[in-house]
Amino acid sequence: MDPVPSISTAVRRETIRCVADAFDALIKIGTEADVSGWDFSWLAGRATEERPEWRYAVQLAERLGRASASLDIQTGGGEVLAEAAVFPPTAVATESWPPNIDKATRLLHPRGVAVVADADEPPLPFASEAFDLVTSRHPATVWWDEIARVLRPGGTYFAQHVGPASAFELIEFFLGPQPQARRGRHPDDEADAARAAGLEVVDLRTASLRIEINDVAAVVYLLRKVVWWVPGFTVEKYRDRLLDMHQQIERSGPFVAHSTRHLIEARRP
Repeated sequence: MDPVPSISTAVRRETIRCVADAFDALIKIGTEADVSGWDFSWLAGRATEERPEWRYAVQLAERLGRASASLDIQTGGGEVLAEAAVFPPTAVATESWPPNIDKATRLLHPRGVAVVADADEPPLPFASEAFDLVTSRHPATVWWDEIARVLRPGGTYFAQHVGPASAFELIEFFLGPQPQARRGRHPDDEADAARAAGLEVVDLRTASLRIEINDVAAVVYLLRKVVWWVPGFTVEKYRDRLLDMHQQIERSGPFVAHSTRHLIEARRP
């Protein structure tokens, strides 16, 4: 006859079962969430991130109101651009990911902004000196020579970029130490590249911002959406690490990471 489990053993088994059920439920929520577009409002209550003090969307709207021809590169779902109250007579946005193209088209076309499918590789599909304002929020790649080419003399590139080692606490939790990648996107390097393309850097500001992640559903959502953080991410591939993070959050509270951002303004002489 099998021995009767002790009360403590039964309690441990029930605890393990409850943890597994809660983990599986959160994984399911994060897996089924819609990750199209560049709107992170789904994370409300699940994760928070500080915002830079310079209020990029507000400054962008003001500049769009003064421009005659604008280009927003890698617009995502168009959510940030759509916050502007007024657009110039010629307003264009580019995007490469089909779900984002569809979303940006629905959001921006009624506002008079043309959305152009573009592979985010040079050349930009526009004539030289076509725009007096080129903008971008969190571009994955920055082709400075092309930005300089499509800007008119006196025109401005105004953007908020992701900085070096952004969210690396989260990235390295899954990938391990990434010492060589930590230098990428450094604002000094980007300013040098802008100058090499013939632009004058007139403003460069940096910020480090606290991120708090409250559950593993938010982690799954983020890694499905920001696909370059953990390339090839799937729940199946990283299930053990996801469970480790779930248990860490349950034990110690929110997982804390830090994003880095820089605001850059560069002008074509």
